[in-house]
Amino acid sequence: MSHPLTSGSSRPWTGHSTNRPYTAQSRPTTARPQTAVSSRHETSYIVAVLEGRGLGRDVGITALDRDTGKVNLIQLADCPTYVKTLHQLHLHMPSLILVPDTFLSIANDSLASGGKKPATTSLLVQCILEEFESVSVEPVMRKYWNETAGLEFVNQLCIEDDERAATLIASANKYYALSATSALFKHAEYKLNTRFSPSSLRIRYVQVDGTMMIDPETARNLELVGSMASKKSSHSLFGVLNHTYTAMAGRLLRVNLLAPITSQNAIDARLDVVEELVQSEDRFIEIKDALKTLIKMDFDKIIACFTVAENSDFASAKVASARVTLMLNLRSIVKNLPLVANALEGSHSQLLQIVKDMISDSRLEEIEQEIEKHLNDDVTPVKGGLRAVNSRVYAVKANCNRLLDVARETYKESISDIFNLNSELSKKHELLLTLVHQDTGFIFQLKKSELEGNELPRGFINVVAKKGKYTFSSLDLQKRNARMKDALDETLVLSAKVINDLIQFVVANIGALYKASEAVALLDMLWSFAHTSIIRSYVRPEFTGTLAIKGGRHPVLEGVQTAGMTVPNDVYCCDSSSFQIVQGPNMSGKSTYLRQIGLLTVMAMSGCFVPAEYGSFRIHDALLTRLSNDDDMEKSLSTFASEMASSAMILGIATSDSLILIDELGRGTSPTEGVGISHAIAERLIRTKAYVFFATHFGELSTTLSRQPSVVNLHLSVQKSRRSAASFGMTFQYKIVDGAPEDMEHYGLDLARLADLPEDALIESRRVADKLSELEARQHEESRTTKVAIRRKALLRLKTQLTQALDHSTLPPEELRNYVARFQKEITTVLHDTL
Repeated sequence: MSHPLTSGSSRPWTGHSTNRPYTAQSRPTTARPQTAVSSRHETSYIVAVLEGRGLGRDVGITALDRDTGKVNLIQLADCPTYVKTLHQLHLHMPSLILVPDTFLSIANDSLASGGKKPATTSLLVQCILEEFESVSVEPVMRKYWNETAGLEFVNQLCIEDDERAATLIASANKYYALSATSALFKHAEYKLNTRFSPSSLRIRYVQVDGTMMIDPETARNLELVGSMASKKSSHSLFGVLNHTYTAMAGRLLRVNLLAPITSQNAIDARLDVVEELVQSEDRFIEIKDALKTLIKMDFDKIIACFTVAENSDFASAKVASARVTLMLNLRSIVKNLPLVANALEGSHSQLLQIVKDMISDSRLEEIEQEIEKHLNDDVTPVKGGLRAVNSRVYAVKANCNRLLDVARETYKESISDIFNLNSELSKKHELLLTLVHQDTGFIFQLKKSELEGNELPRGFINVVAKKGKYTFSSLDLQKRNARMKDALDETLVLSAKVINDLIQFVVANIGALYKASEAVALLDMLWSFAHTSIIRSYVRPEFTGTLAIKGGRHPVLEGVQTAGMTVPNDVYCCDSSSFQIVQGPNMSGKSTYLRQIGLLTVMAMSGCFVPAEYGSFRIHDALLTRLSNDDDMEKSLSTFASEMASSAMILGIATSDSLILIDELGRGTSPTEGVGISHAIAERLIRTKAYVFFATHFGELSTTLSRQPSVVNLHLSVQKSRRSAASFGMTFQYKIVDGAPEDMEHYGLDLARLADLPEDALIESRRVADKLSELEARQHEESRTTKVAIRRKALLRLKTQLTQALDHSTLPPEELRNYVARFQKEITTVLHDTL
């Protein structure tokens, strides 16, 4: 019989997926490698997704993290490939995805069996099923996707804080996001049997345009949060930067790497904090010591436990025990927060002062005082054993509840009776018996070496021999265990009644806890940035609108390779050189150069220092890449088809503020077609005025695109040497150099020698190649179009240089005149040579 919330069978909800990789595959593949991050830093959201029926492809998303009590509402207009929606789903790491039942066809119980993918009438759901193959997709009846009900849920459950009004206003007219909210909470109520206390959830409407969009394929290829080589490997940007102490900060770091912020003021505020921590050793150490006190506490998950409304199970001893432990953990956190606030006293950065104010909220002090009234000072949460049980039994102070005091006395006497029984039996049988506490009560334990004849005296039962020891019980012990267990359960239930009053007080002030958790997470992440910057000698980036990096290093390779082995490279890209063709032989470092640019941009926009001598960056709205040349077996796409799919996505969403990295486009088809397609796509990208780095083996592109004034040619330097048994005549220097490669234009013929081709074949191939190259060079040199292109480039470069001098120059007047005069001389020379 189907549940009233769903229209038929569905794949069962599998709970919280803690050890999931960044994406999942049904089998290993080179086209979409799996990556992973520590489960400690992952979130596990239930996500409801609704797509509009119109041509605008409006999508509403609501994501609930049951572990942390956070709810995000998102509404966006997507492109035909739904790359923005998939990006948001990856940010929220779904363990369950809810869609309207009208989007799925669940004939033959295919979802429930898990054997086949369900048929779907929605292209969005099809994309979700392909991208998140191991995640359950469950249909929810269309009537539960209700805008009015969604707004009521937001109004009822959103915490009372400074951002509540903004959340209600921002989400009020978001039909699709509110409809998804309604379906999500109806699912939680009917299928998960979970209701939330009023004003207990941190609900926010997320502005999508406030972060840089990084599509899932780019995140995988750049290894932002996981290594392509191994799930367990820490060789990723997340692995390099993650020195956080708290789980909240680890999750925040992951989100920031997958979606860096685009507000320059916010980025500069973060950089100010990192700079202060780098320069002030005392401040750095004080914050480190304060954060260490919170190392084993996941503040978000503790807060989330308070959001679930009380139900009939609350009277059970197990739930009561959990509530007592929860309150002890909360007390540990609120007692340590003043240490963090004290560490920030006197800080210069405005953001640090804001963090200090957030964790110095007077409501936190009120919560601590209320807890101190009812909980014993010397009781702390302990994991496992009798000490853990006693910490819960004696958590509440005496005289708070008379019945509780009586129950505790009974429990104490029961424990004493058990220990007396152990002493009596030890004397009676002249054995060295010890008591071992288990969840079900106490058992006896005896070393085999203490027993003569290998036989226990009569009266002992449930004997188990293991690792040189006997464990056993007796009827008297079982009876006393039963009395002790009854007294324990009564104690915990009575303690929970006191705790429940405390919980009501905490829920009324839960907004202060959410603020403090966010503040600690941000502080911990920025401290981690500072720590990495110190040990790896990073520098503070600037944001000037020009991409200029001096001596940039690949942050992940730098940690893998031997010290001094990483070759630093320069990058310069502005409006007059926005499209850069990067050439060079295989293994020369083109792909590494492109990835380095992407990684350093992500680091800078996240608010971290960068591995370089100097770094100037531009705020980008999207980081789009085509970096893999493998077949996508999961989607039955060849290399060429996969290239074209990625290219269509890039062309569809690229703007003038995007950063685009393309590696070896057009290699999946014939050389002639490859050049033609690469040229056409390059021209479209040039018209967008985005910053594009285009690595290619097609030297013809330098010619076909030469009339475009913003095109710049670069190549990776390779030095020729004498061929020997140990070398084939090429030394890779991994250094970027201006201009197209000249002496290495036929490097493929040198590499062909490795195959020991006949000498006459190599000679003939070089003769033909040299002849064709000579003819092409002569035609290019005499071309009128080439001269026009040279003039255009020179004029555009002059405009950019003068604009930069006007906006950013700090030179004295005399030096500035000489600087401009040099421009005048250069442009005069170019015009003279080409007119």
